[in-house]
Amino acid sequence: MKLISSKDNPFYKRLKQLAQSNQQRRKLGQTLLEGVHLADAYLGSLGQPLVCVAAEPALENDEVAHIWAGVEADRRVCLPQALFEPLSTLVNGVPLLFVVEMPSGHLPASQTTDCVILDAVQDAGNVGSILRSAAAAGVRDVYCMSGTALAWSSKVLRAGMGAHFSLNIVEHCTPDSLAPRLAVPLLATSLQASTSLYERDLREPVAWVFGNEGAGVSPHWLDRVQTPVRIPQPGGMESLNVAACAAICLFEAVRQRLP
Repeated sequence: MKLISSKDNPFYKRLKQLAQSNQQRRKLGQTLLEGVHLADAYLGSLGQPLVCVAAEPALENDEVAHIWAGVEADRRVCLPQALFEPLSTLVNGVPLLFVVEMPSGHLPASQTTDCVILDAVQDAGNVGSILRSAAAAGVRDVYCMSGTALAWSSKVLRAGMGAHFSLNIVEHCTPDSLAPRLAVPLLATSLQASTSLYERDLREPVAWVFGNEGAGVSPHWLDRVQTPVRIPQPGGMESLNVAACAAICLFEAVRQRLP
């Protein structure tokens, strides 16, 4: 275990950069996982972090002590509470975090299984919720177009609740790089669509594209959708939240495929 007590320590300065800047996360290729739940999920799914950082008082917490014991000794760093606080975005959270590499994901030669395409979904909470729904529905591949919130930012990670660790997430995709690889039908929702989601046969793999909160699915993708589908809304609301829309679509496919 290493104890850091100075705010001028080079490693501590890098931690602050990662905590405060998504640009730095992209530049360094690393991110921070905050709290017991994400740390435990990461250990169970992907193994050792680069570094485990805890505030001294947190080591008295049973859950933190369990995670701390599961991390190799030379990867542990302890900070005074006063130094840890600027690193955290959690309110009343347990002062524990992991430093981990941000997986870059991969584009397959041919996409033959279900996937989700996020077309400039800007709200971090929406992105995280969609990732969580995708993982729960058994969808492994998620492709993020330009303009989509950084999948490995603190807010997206919190909303994802560990879903990231079972997904292949590819960021900075373009329609031209991804579309030729899709060997499955492309689907999107539209309020103007004549076909109901519940009338569409979803028993075979599909690629779902979910669009920007305000502008919806961009023409780049909408022009490639042969038959858009509509989610019936008898209550008369103008539109659904994109994360709610994604959950409905993904789990309608799950329902149709039940034995």
